[in-house]
Amino acid sequence: MKHDKGGHRSRVRERYRREGIESFQDYEVLELLLYYCYPRCDTKQIAKDMLRGFGSLSHLFDADVETLQTRLNCTENIAVFLTLMPAIAKRYSQDKWRKKIEFNDPKTAGEYAQSLFIGQTTERFYVISLDARNRLNHTALISKGTLNESAIYPREVVKAAVENNAAAVILAHNHPAGTLKPSQGDYEITRVITEGLSFINVAVLDHIIVAGETYYSFAARGHHVAGYGK
Repeated sequence: MKHDKGGHRSRVRERYRREGIESFQDYEVLELLLYYCYPRCDTKQIAKDMLRGFGSLSHLFDADVETLQTRLNCTENIAVFLTLMPAIAKRYSQDKWRKKIEFNDPKTAGEYAQSLFIGQTTERFYVISLDARNRLNHTALISKGTLNESAIYPREVVKAAVENNAAAVILAHNHPAGTLKPSQGDYEITRVITEGLSFINVAVLDHIIVAGETYYSFAARGHHVAGYGK
């Protein structure tokens, strides 16, 4: 492999410290990361080849260890390192929400919901339990699905709300295929869950659908939910 010459790595690091990651192209982001996998060689071409093979950073980082080793002909250490990227991003994002934040608008709920689905490639459904001041009590994963569907059981939602002393809940699920618009099934399950929780006096404030870097709020559009009351 070609060795780094002329202080290229130092210049890239300095550029990152000076400008941040926003000015970097995707291959440059990966090139910088790979410095910690390939201590002494030029990683620019390696990064370009990896992206060419997987199509994007997200597809690369979402691949499993075995797939990365096979397609990149790389070591297990490098493959594990790459798969850590979305896992660490999710852990970082969740850690930022640990304090008792009040969920009083679709923006706060939407951004929190987005943090739940970082790196997820299959559909998942969460119940976010809130206290009487709309502060986070607990977030429960109710189901994991295939790429296009998730089996949602209203009784599990009610159980999560009761177990976590919820005064209200926010529902959240993702559309891994990237279609943001709610399906007819999304409307129906929201109605059923809302009716079921009404028997134990727990309000559904919102249902958030996450697709990529965007989200859809039922409360913002007045669909089958109580809303935030402000």
